[in-house]
Amino acid sequence: MKQNLARLDNPKVTDAPRAQKRSRPVQVADQIKRWVVERDLRKGDKLPNEAEMIAQFGVSKGTVREAMRILEAQGLIVTKTGPGGGSSVGEVSKDRAMSLLGNYFYFKDLSLSDIYEMRKLLEPAMVARLAGNLDAKTLAELRDMAHRHPEPARTPEEEKQQHISSLIFHARLADAAENELMGFVISFMARILSDLTIYRRLYAEPNRELWERGRQHQIELVDALEQGDCARARATMLSHMEGAERMMNAQEMRITREFMAE
Repeated sequence: MKQNLARLDNPKVTDAPRAQKRSRPVQVADQIKRWVVERDLRKGDKLPNEAEMIAQFGVSKGTVREAMRILEAQGLIVTKTGPGGGSSVGEVSKDRAMSLLGNYFYFKDLSLSDIYEMRKLLEPAMVARLAGNLDAKTLAELRDMAHRHPEPARTPEEEKQQHISSLIFHARLADAAENELMGFVISFMARILSDLTIYRRLYAEPNRELWERGRQHQIELVDALEQGDCARARATMLSHMEGAERMMNAQEMRITREFMAE
């Protein structure tokens, strides 16, 4: 594994044509990351000063400074000025990582079906693992969310808030996942689906069926999680995903037809 990391991060190990396309500061930034990984440095650990880095990597002051700016922009290091200042290892926040990933997908023209294809694979598996393993506080939070909207929306604004509340429910489940990668991906999908809901105005008309099915599934899911019923939790989530996908796609088609008619 470390050998693979070395090939990725060390320009001397990668093939020559690919390495030549990367600027020197980018190469040095990768070398610094590799240096940090090899020493198992953690958030807050100090990095060598500028003079030491110049000697360590055999490059100019300008190259080191640009490499450090690259790493700081990525959130991987933090630089402070003044007495006791200097550079230390940073940690990319979950919110920032999602924002960067969202920027990548911004021009990919994701469809609702693309998102739900992934949700149907991951979320039923996640809740099956969570069944019987959530503490009382988390279960209480989820139950409160499930009962937050006892009445269907009457206005587009209320419909939007109910969509967002439902996605927050799923993000809260993802926060409880033991598999952090799975939890991150599910949270990210909830975020981009929330953005699509607002951007494409999928809340333009209140949808009673979507509210009714979504609310009932959430209530049933919390019960299954509390009782430790893995099979019921999985089946409930899958049913919810399938119904939500069908109704959201229908809502998007209806809004598109109305837009074209105008």
